[in-house]
Amino acid sequence: MRRIFVIRHGNTFASGEAPRRIGARTDIPLVESGHAQAERLGRWFAGEDMAIQRLLSSPLLRARQTAAPIAIATGHALDDIRDWLGEIDHGPDEGRPEDEVIARIGAAALARWEEEGVAPEGWRVDAAARVAAWRAFFADGGQGADLLVTSNGAARFALLALGLAPRKLRTGAFGELALAADGAVRLVRWDERPQDQL
Repeated sequence: MRRIFVIRHGNTFASGEAPRRIGARTDIPLVESGHAQAERLGRWFAGEDMAIQRLLSSPLLRARQTAAPIAIATGHALDDIRDWLGEIDHGPDEGRPEDEVIARIGAAALARWEEEGVAPEGWRVDAAARVAAWRAFFADGGQGADLLVTSNGAARFALLALGLAPRKLRTGAFGELALAADGAVRLVRWDERPQDQL
């Protein structure tokens, strides 16, 4: 059986700092708590009894900084960077606080994004290409575990590719999908954090 772990990068905002919509055009690093989350993820994956086949990352710094401790802890080097794991582009809402985003697009548009994966006007997403990329990845076949470090905006398309409603993936959390020999893909769990993580 093949297992796919969809891993969201660690925190990019410090405690008490107002979060903003950060997407593909803002390549910010992890903050201290984000590095701690990445270390915990590394320890967790190292402690699991799995044969890692591939460790892949988004091109963004925050994803690569999350993948690095996983690579060190598991002894499996980063295999490749994949553009389709990159964050979406929030267009005119890039870098803006959530209240400003809602004021521009409306709560209903944001709810459609969160619940259905329909991007608000002005966001650059290319949902069809992202769904196709996930489906192609699922069709690769193989055994063992694939670890994919990405962002919440990109991770939702793994679920949409399965015909499931998107769900939030918190920073430092992961989801697991299982692929049977017949190619069927099943959601095992979503938005899990290692036990020692807050």
